Amino acid sequence: MSADRTTVPAADLDRIIESAQRMGVELDEADALQWLTAMAAWQTSGDIALDTRSGVFGHKVVMLDFSDQDLAYFREIGRLVEFHDQPGVVETALALSGSAAQSKIQTYPGDCDYFERVNIKAPTRAEACRILADLMREKALSVEKGPTYQLIEVKFGAYPADIVRGDRVCKAGAPIAWMPEEIRAGKIAAATPSAAEIAIGWDDAAAEPGWCKLDWVVADPVRGRLANASNMLDVTWEAPDGSITPLDGYLDPYFQEVYLDADSIPIFSKLARHVSSDALDDYVTALERETRKYVTKDINYGKAAKRMYNVFRLTGRYTEAAFIRELFDEPATMLYQVWSLIRTLDDCCRPDTEISIENLLAQADHLIVAVIEALEGEQEVEIVRQLLRLRDVISRKRSGEALTAEAEAARQRVINIVNNFFYERLTALPEIKSYIEELQG
Repeated sequence: MSADRTTVPAADLDRIIESAQRMGVELDEADALQWLTAMAAWQTSGDIALDTRSGVFGHKVVMLDFSDQDLAYFREIGRLVEFHDQPGVVETALALSGSAAQSKIQTYPGDCDYFERVNIKAPTRAEACRILADLMREKALSVEKGPTYQLIEVKFGAYPADIVRGDRVCKAGAPIAWMPEEIRAGKIAAATPSAAEIAIGWDDAAAEPGWCKLDWVVADPVRGRLANASNMLDVTWEAPDGSITPLDGYLDPYFQEVYLDADSIPIFSKLARHVSSDALDDYVTALERETRKYVTKDINYGKAAKRMYNVFRLTGRYTEAAFIRELFDEPATMLYQVWSLIRTLDDCCRPDTEISIENLLAQADHLIVAVIEALEGEQEVEIVRQLLRLRDVISRKRSGEALTAEAEAARQRVINIVNNFFYERLTALPEIKSYIEELQG
């Protein structure tokens, strides 16, 4: 990462303005120049910033994009998803991640993504894994469902061999997705490829926890909104000698998190010291791998744009980053949120949910209004037609009735428009067009 972070690239603004005007993208020139100047002044040393007014902290580059306007809302959901400290045994630090951590520029964020560092002090790694297994099971069952939330699934452990679950083949080493009823039972009933019955125990999965993540749907009755909320855990074992070992083999860097409580600075600082010196390079490589997937295999230029923005701002390609930054504030990007929330509605429609039909209908109404405001012509008519069908199914919903077919039809129409929007605008800047073509080549 040899990018020059000392020269203010104000001269590059003209090229951004020209590309933005060509595509009809509104550009705040003063804001763009201010951001370019701040990015150019960023130094790798002393890279953590604390906002003393709000009590949040994070990497300086991340903090440039964070707004505390909805901080109370995110902290409220955070109380649902977070794990709690246990003196002398468990230390935690909860952060926002993803688009929620970029709320200053992503006017229409997708999900409420959280990231939590969980450090477990134990005499052995096996004991740390056992403590984690108990923590996650207790957490999942204590916040499984309520009037404003529904647990969807928990990722914990990895399949020891190829396993068949229903009509799906789960490959050895892939993360295990546990449904609430399976967590209660403490086991998953499955089969081998040869149709022999097999049971996977929760305690057995604890030996290699792997990717640990919990997913909910949450409802905000006041706003009439639904959201997918997730908490991805980075779990470490602290041995009696003070050594720190990530239970999944890798200590995550901190280039995309805004930590919600200044009191967690000590635990964050202790763990950050153990982050690899190659963490930035590894993080960018992982982002580029995901970007390549979204422009070649699983086409989704909205997701690709979000990852490209992070690649560019962390590697000194500030002109490209500044251009993408402006795209996130365009009204049509509301469709990215619409696409995500259709999935959220689908997740809510399960037999045992306690989230009310009224909340679901309010969300459907919000989606319809959002599409009407963002689009016009045949695109608007077709998507609104699909959403009205979705709303009608919800209004007549009976226990156990699924929305998947209706939801998928609406979702596919939206993602096609989102793809076209982002592709046309991303490729308007020659440097970004060349970058995409390199990934595709």
